[in-house]
Amino acid sequence: MTENAHVLYAREPALDVAEFCRVLVESGLGETRPVDDDIRLQAMLSGANLVLTARLDVEGKPLIGVIRAMTDFAWVCYISELAVSQSAQGLGIGKGLMDEARRQLGPSVAISLISMPDAVGFYERIGMKRMADAFWFGRKS
Repeated sequence: MTENAHVLYAREPALDVAEFCRVLVESGLGETRPVDDDIRLQAMLSGANLVLTARLDVEGKPLIGVIRAMTDFAWVCYISELAVSQSAQGLGIGKGLMDEARRQLGPSVAISLISMPDAVGFYERIGMKRMADAFWFGRKS
């Protein structure tokens, strides 16, 4: 990552599918997402009603992080992806994206997500509470 670069956080509902895919792959989430299926990735983006991005404030404004979420903007928000490019991990980008989500949603909207096992410590460090009573019907493909 560029020394002294500022990060721009924004709502970006029309995020390009190729940029989204690149950050998924660079973050490690590409192992568990359909990164070889642009149609499905586009459907994932189109179905989200909250897409937040983190971009470096340098020429080209490269995408380094993204949150994809569904919310009613009144009660709860489910974050389905929080992805940060490996080169930007450990620099506060994930926390910055979560802070931006909380700012945009306001204090009356709860945030939930399902963590990848290696990211549990991050969510605990930023103050999220671990919930024991979650349930899941797995997908077939």
